[in-house]
Amino acid sequence: MDIFSRKIDGGKEFDFGKTSEDYAKYRDIYPPVFFQKVADRGLCIKGQKVLDLGTGSGVVPRNMYHYGAEWTGSDISENQIAQARILAEKEGMKIDFIVSPAEEIDFPDGTFDVITACQCFFYFDYDKVIPKLARLLKDGGRLVILFMAWVPGDDALAKASEELVLKHNPSWSGGGYERTPVFVPEIAERYFDIEAREAYDIMVPFTRESWNGRMKACRGVGASLTPEEIAAWEKEHISLLERIAPPEFEVLHHAASAILKKK
Repeated sequence: MDIFSRKIDGGKEFDFGKTSEDYAKYRDIYPPVFFQKVADRGLCIKGQKVLDLGTGSGVVPRNMYHYGAEWTGSDISENQIAQARILAEKEGMKIDFIVSPAEEIDFPDGTFDVITACQCFFYFDYDKVIPKLARLLKDGGRLVILFMAWVPGDDALAKASEELVLKHNPSWSGGGYERTPVFVPEIAERYFDIEAREAYDIMVPFTRESWNGRMKACRGVGASLTPEEIAAWEKEHISLLERIAPPEFEVLHHAASAILKKK
């Protein structure tokens, strides 16, 4: 399903379902500490029911499955959910996956102890989603907003890759990330209290292949360009990596989270 917003990529349509196979293979890059920090707060653990919004290929439920929570993952893309189901089944994980926009998710009131949203919260219609999430959470339930992005201002390789994306897709607005707290919309204050915030730098390991795949699966390339445009970008990107990157390397990322407690 194509998605567009005038605030994102100048209104250029994108669909992560177009890049689901690369997404499933190359975007599960979060280090264990990223999820451990959530579990250390007593969230997404045994005895809890958790809903993961914008689950993509099920990255959050699959990485946190061993903590024992009962998971449901939702995504607007049928292709993304198909990949999530394949990976979960392959790993022997019992996770429910549904195809639904976050704005239209329908469960009884108070179904979940925790709702997570990783790398997707900024796509939602807050006026619709925030009241719905508060309704779906049990009393005292938590909304966990997670984010991780490379930092081009402090990582030359990330900057070079970004510049190449912009060369082929000038409307892409996903680059130029600077360290910033997770955004919490004003409407959330009516329904939630901000319980905690956290932010930290982290180095993420890649090979030339996996970094190329990670960039190819981003919104500015695989989710929005035509096959011909993707091929042209990839040819240049592989050449770039062969020139400036060793076979294995790390890319500086910044991770951030906000934990909101239902009032």
